Amino acid sequence: MGSYFIQGFILQASLIFALGAQNIFVLESGLRRNSPALVALVCTVCDLLLILLGVVGAASIFIQFPLIKIIFGVLGVVFLLYYGYQKLREDVSPITLTSKDQNKVAKKTIVLQALAFSLLNPHVYLDTVVLIGGVSAKFPELSSRLVFAAGASSFSALWFFSLGLGSARVGPFLQSPSRLRKVMIVAGIILILIGVQLAREVYSWWGAL
Repeated sequence: MGSYFIQGFILQASLIFALGAQNIFVLESGLRRNSPALVALVCTVCDLLLILLGVVGAASIFIQFPLIKIIFGVLGVVFLLYYGYQKLREDVSPITLTSKDQNKVAKKTIVLQALAFSLLNPHVYLDTVVLIGGVSAKFPELSSRLVFAAGASSFSALWFFSLGLGSARVGPFLQSPSRLRKVMIVAGIILILIGVQLAREVYSWWGAL
């Protein structure tokens, strides 16, 4: 059973390291001290639920109903382009960096944003439901697949909490508004590029119908 756990742990590690939109959001929540533990928890739970869906056989949904993937793709493109544009225009002031209270965002807003970054991206479903679920299919017993899922979910938790809580440690380096402004510009550009790439993929999915 231990080997199944390790295989799931390693597979998720290979999938999650890329600097995607979700990771950028978790990183930013830590830098701004906007409930990073809550953000990490929401992202971890979303990953856990999607991985469990995959290992119990829900990956076939995208195959049977490809339009569902396209709908999520369109929503993801709109969200990524809008959020990236907001990052490019964001005004970073000294108060934003030096005052914890002024920088706080309502927990409800934080949760909704974390859910959007976690669930409005078809790549998340392809990685967790389809890929991890598909790999787990090689294990004949459900108990083995669940151990495999536990390994993958454990790395998600380790990654998101390390990224969110660890990024707060570099906060003093970003006390300069100009430095944080550069970070926001880079984040915005990456989000827009991810959105454009996703739009191309959604177009190809539509063409394959």
